[in-house]
This record gives sequence, structure tokens and C-alpha cells, in this order.
Amino acid sequence: MTQTLAAAPSPAALSPAAPSPVLPPLVIGPHTVATPVVLAPMAGITNAPFRALCREHGAGVFVSEMVTSRALVERTPESFRLVAHEPGASPRSVQLYGVDPATVGAAVRLLVEEDLADHVDLNFGCPVAKVTRRGGGAALPWKTGLFTAVVRAAVTAAAPAGVPVTVKMRTGVDAEHLTYLTAGRIAEAEGVAAVALHARTAAQYYSGHADWSAIARLKEAVTTVPVLGNGDLFSAEDALAMVATTGCDGVVVGRGCLGRPWLFADLAAALAGDPTRQRPGLGVVAATLRRHAQLLVEHHGDEGRGCRDIRKHVAWYLKGYPVGGDLRARLALVETLAELDEALAELDLTAGHPGAAAEGTRGRTSGTPRVALPEGWLDDHDLPATGPVAEALAAAELSASSTSGG
Repeated sequence: MTQTLAAAPSPAALSPAAPSPVLPPLVIGPHTVATPVVLAPMAGITNAPFRALCREHGAGVFVSEMVTSRALVERTPESFRLVAHEPGASPRSVQLYGVDPATVGAAVRLLVEEDLADHVDLNFGCPVAKVTRRGGGAALPWKTGLFTAVVRAAVTAAAPAGVPVTVKMRTGVDAEHLTYLTAGRIAEAEGVAAVALHARTAAQYYSGHADWSAIARLKEAVTTVPVLGNGDLFSAEDALAMVATTGCDGVVVGRGCLGRPWLFADLAAALAGDPTRQRPGLGVVAATLRRHAQLLVEHHGDEGRGCRDIRKHVAWYLKGYPVGGDLRARLALVETLAELDEALAELDLTAGHPGAAAEGTRGRTSGTPRVALPEGWLDDHDLPATGPVAEALAAAELSASSTSGG
């Protein structure tokens, strides 16, 4: 009797199956981003050195610090410093803030005509009082006509160069004055390439918990462009949970990466279906902090300024690691790279990752008792031609200072 032997399995059949991506690449206009992750703009934090560090660890869209449209149009040196990009940045993403459609349009035109950006993001999420009291940031979408005009001006100015425009917003002014669904539909209709939602109101600031169900509702309302979720993303597992809960097309990370640029490696792995996570020991953390300081010194062209800039990052980098209070204090007061090196040399560079103590919430967690708004701002959705509201908007455009994102 002849026996037929089964064919031996091929090497490929014996190999473990390749992980399946959790999300497809993120498409923003002409740009296809393999890892659907965006670095949220944070004033004084997400400058070119920090973006470079994050890019070295992972992939995604790394957006500039917020710059005011008026300052850019007036060509202030600081505004051009803010829109300078780190080597290798692609796409080159700039976030703009403004309340006057003509000024926002002019700023976008400048960016595209002078080849300073491949992608423009509009800030409608900033909850800071000096922005909202003038009708900007998270306050602006309440005035639906003004919101429409600002978005339209930006999209129109960017279109000839094929540069996509996106918007980042909050759920509203407060729980009684939500704006995100209407604003999302308007932005989609006006031709934006994506909509990002920080699932908190301006009144919440950074307190409490982000309402991820709002992201799910926005995803249901906005159907033709990507919807990105933001809020309470402190780990790769948080990102996976947000995607599973909301169906969002990508995630926007802010405070979660403070002192942890390697979070972008975790996010890239997680969204690709890979369980690998970074758990750096203190030696790696110290080396990253030192490199960050060096990049800041080079960026500012001033050792003292660069060292002062790194100070605010020290507590974030060292969160959970065995570093004494006196040494932490010294690190937070360094004036030179030599002082930084001396202090870092005193760390136990053999210490491993401390586990949960190094994870979790970081950055601001406070709320605000009342959102600062122009007088009568919430009376209706229309924009009056005269009065306190009109005066506040005019004052906002006269201000050429930048502030934090949302």
C-alpha cells in the first residue's frame, strides 16, 4: 500500500504571523503618514529641538508651536523662529491662531508662497484666558459665521499650492455651550483635510477626564475626512483604547510625551499591532535629556537660554526614577551644559525603568472656574459689527504674542 506523505510546511508557514496594523496610514491632503499620530502644539515645549527628538523615536505629524497670524504677517522675528522646521521634517506642519479671516488668509498665503509649510493647522482649542477673552481659540467656534469665514479664508489661501488645512478644537466653551459637532461639519464642508478634537471644554482646561464619547460622535458626524482624537493619551495602551472606543482615524498626543519622546516609538509599535514598548533605564533618560539640552542651545544660539529652557523638562524626564530632591533641584537650576553634565554624572545611570511610577498623567491637570470671554459673547452665534465683541476681536488681531495650544 502506497502512503502519501503530507508536504512539509514551508518556512513561511512556521513563522509567526506579521502583526496587523490597528489603523491604516493617515491621509492629510497629498500627505500619507504611515503612523497616524500627531504631536499637539504646546507653547514653549514643541519647538524644533523637541520635535526632532520625537521624530527620532517615532513617526507621525509633528506640528510647530502655535503662532499668531498677525505676527506672521508683520514678519516678527519670533514668529519666523516659531515656524522654522527641524532638519528632515516632512510634512512641515505649522499651527496658526487668528480671529480675522483676512489676516488668517494672508498668513496662510505667506506660508505657502514662501514655501514655509506643507500643512497648516488652525487652532480653535486654546483655553488660555488671554486668548479666549478676545474671542479666539476655543471661544471662536461659538460664532459660527466667524468660524466659517476663518476656515474658508485659510483653505482658499492654501489651495493654489495644494497645501492641506486642518483644524484642532475643543468640545466647546463649557458643558452648556458645546460647539464641536457644528464646527466639525462646517470645517468639513469648507474643505479641511482633517479635524482633531480635544475632548474637553475650555472650562475644563486640563482637569477631569476627556470625554472620548464626543470623539465618537464627531466621527459619526464628519464622514469624508479623518477625525483625530486627543485627550488623556499617556501611553500606547491609551491610544489603542481611544481608537477602539471612538473609531477615530488617528490620535493627537500632547502632555503624554512630556519628558518622554520615546512615547512615539510605543505609539508607532502599538498602532502597527506590535506589543513592543520602550522602558528606558535612567542612563537612557539622562542621555536623552542631555541631547535635548544640546539641541536647545543650538536652536537658541545661546547656552544660557538653552539651559534655562531645559529646566522645565527635568521633572518630566525624571518622573518616577530614583533621583534625590537636592539633585533634582540642582538639575532644575543649571546655567551651563557643564553644570548639567556634572549633575547628570551623579545619577545612578544603572537604574532601570521604575514601572508605573514613570507612567501616567503629567503636565497641567487644572481647570478654570470661568472661561474669560468678551462681554456678550455667548448671547448668540452672530458677530456684531460694533460693541464689546467687535472691540475684543480687533484687540486680538493687534496682539502679536503667541501662547499655548489646546
